[in-house]
Amino acid sequence: MITTFYPPYNFGGDGIFVQRLVHALAAQGHHVTVIHCVDAYHMAADHEPHLVREDNPNIEVHALQSGVGILSPLITHQFAIPGLKGASIRRILQQGNFDVVHYHNVSLVGGASVLGFDTGSSDAVKLYTAHEYWLVCPLSTLWKHGESPCKEKSCTGCTLRAGKPPQWWRYTGLLKRQLSHLDALLAPSQFAIDKHREMGLDNAFIHLPNFLPLANNEEHVEPSVAIESLTRPYFLLVGRLEKSKGFQDAIALFKRFTEADLAIVGTGPYEQELQAMAEGCDNIHFFGKRQYRELTAWYRGAVAVIVPSIWYEPFGLIVIEAYAQKTPVIVNRAGALPELVQASGGGMVYDDQAGLREAAQALLSSPDSRCELGERGHQAYLETWTEEQHLAQYFHIIDEARARRQRD
Repeated sequence: MITTFYPPYNFGGDGIFVQRLVHALAAQGHHVTVIHCVDAYHMAADHEPHLVREDNPNIEVHALQSGVGILSPLITHQFAIPGLKGASIRRILQQGNFDVVHYHNVSLVGGASVLGFDTGSSDAVKLYTAHEYWLVCPLSTLWKHGESPCKEKSCTGCTLRAGKPPQWWRYTGLLKRQLSHLDALLAPSQFAIDKHREMGLDNAFIHLPNFLPLANNEEHVEPSVAIESLTRPYFLLVGRLEKSKGFQDAIALFKRFTEADLAIVGTGPYEQELQAMAEGCDNIHFFGKRQYRELTAWYRGAVAVIVPSIWYEPFGLIVIEAYAQKTPVIVNRAGALPELVQASGGGMVYDDQAGLREAAQALLSSPDSRCELGERGHQAYLETWTEEQHLAQYFHIIDEARARRQRD
């Protein structure tokens, strides 16, 4: 596995997904090697994370760190090459004799050039999962000028406004050449596939949804003191506190919708602004970051989980985390979120503030409807988004890729 971010050196869902996939493969007896970039983490973080050692002998983690700090990922960002980490990546790949090399977010750990590296085995299947939009967006998010989803590309101006130097390599044929080294290009939703095509990438994709391990949800965790402080029905927001996540829209509603509480779990750069918006509202509560093990109780106790993202979510891990606890969701009609609700029948989709209020009121006033939607979502989770379902499709993709190689 080659990925820029890997826990604990990560910020979002892509690193968490890679770790879950690594553990799932290791549990089946596969030896899994992870290459990630510590320097890239330090570009955005001013502190060291709490380190947790991998205790599975089948997992080998290479946390790459150069002597020049963030200069290394900056070189990768500008020239789409591993730069100062190239020698280490080449050595690990050539000595590993890998059956599969799976690239995830390589934006700052190797860039496009790493896709063409010799793997040490001519039979190694190469996969790439597009967890975000780095293939078509220098900022990886299609979040334009820090304000709204990108509908028409103006990459140079958008990159400069974000305080980053333009990536001139994107105007060469480098990315197209490097993608030709892959056996399969994967995406977690049909929406993400369609958006990549809309933005100019015409490569063939395979839809492989993300997953949530079933074992993560079977252990009963007692409610925390924080949850017990909520004495009224509550709706739940979970995630990194950024403008693109749309939490401000939910806060705006609950400043008027006082029949229930709003619990917000997470931290991030937009936290102070959100707290200022909620100032003086006794029914809006911020609880900081919580580990997933504890979050299961928060999910179970909520009337519904609101996912108000206003950017092009490529998947929506929060949705299936809610479904795993038999809790329905209320999602904004943006990105892949409606796709997950339509596939499950486990929630409601809204278009504006009036629609969000209507959905919240409907579930609050009808516990039976809340339970029915939660059960539908849970059944869809068991049928579609578990580790077992994912791995079955994953190995099928690998087998098909290997068969194509033999035919060719």
